[in-house]
Amino acid sequence: MRTKIDTIICAAAIMLGISGCQDEFDPASYAPPLNIGGYTSASQVAPTSLVAYWAFDESLTDSISNTAGENTGTTFATGVKRQALQGSLNSYVTTVPSTGVTSLNSFTVSCWINTPPPSTGIIGLFSLSNTNQFWGNIEVFIENGSTNENGKLRIHINNGGGDKTYAADNVLNLFDKWVGLAVSYDATTSMVKVYVNGSRVSAGSVNGLTGPLNFANSGKIVFGTTQFQTTPSLTSATGKQDWASYLTGQLDEFRIYNKALSDDEVGALGKLEGRGK
Repeated sequence: MRTKIDTIICAAAIMLGISGCQDEFDPASYAPPLNIGGYTSASQVAPTSLVAYWAFDESLTDSISNTAGENTGTTFATGVKRQALQGSLNSYVTTVPSTGVTSLNSFTVSCWINTPPPSTGIIGLFSLSNTNQFWGNIEVFIENGSTNENGKLRIHINNGGGDKTYAADNVLNLFDKWVGLAVSYDATTSMVKVYVNGSRVSAGSVNGLTGPLNFANSGKIVFGTTQFQTTPSLTSATGKQDWASYLTGQLDEFRIYNKALSDDEVGALGKLEGRGK
């Protein structure tokens, strides 16, 4: 803050044609805040529909339910926003889901991944386990043979005891850098949609998957592998498989919503998170 003497000196300097007393111009202070789709941060996107959120900032706690996760061999690394979960072979995190998660009728799962392509088996990203079925109530993984030219995402959804699979093939540039990934199911339209970095890359229906979801035998959530690669297995239906493996890269900003977000909402979420907002 200028004193009265400073003001008098600067006024005299200006009268003499000297400009050195003027405040330094800072362009950043005049820049408008980032606004994408009417949002300025990821937390503003559908906040009343957010039922679980793991930021993985040196913590395995769901900040919505305040439920702590249980660690098996994971650490933390630099994330797309602050810290991220760092996986490795035979490592994963399990946690007890809230009723907001186990009672989903529709959903959107959103996260960021930074992983090499599969080399030792499918890469399990997330599972809401089903304790007596081969696949979880929701299971998201990257299929063997995936490359940056042909990424193969698999989404298993169990509705009332019937497992259904949505396959998204030919997904480009999934590996070796931070990638925003989102998957949704809409009970009204019975459509599954897949998004990469906020843009929809695949959409379709699954034969026999219609209407509101009704999960059965819900067990723990697992991050970093499939429900049957944990020790012990989270399902009585099977144990470890030699074609399945673990996330050896990073996982960050994991969110679960109780509705299918719109394309605009997913787009804003991905763009804001990608800019650290």
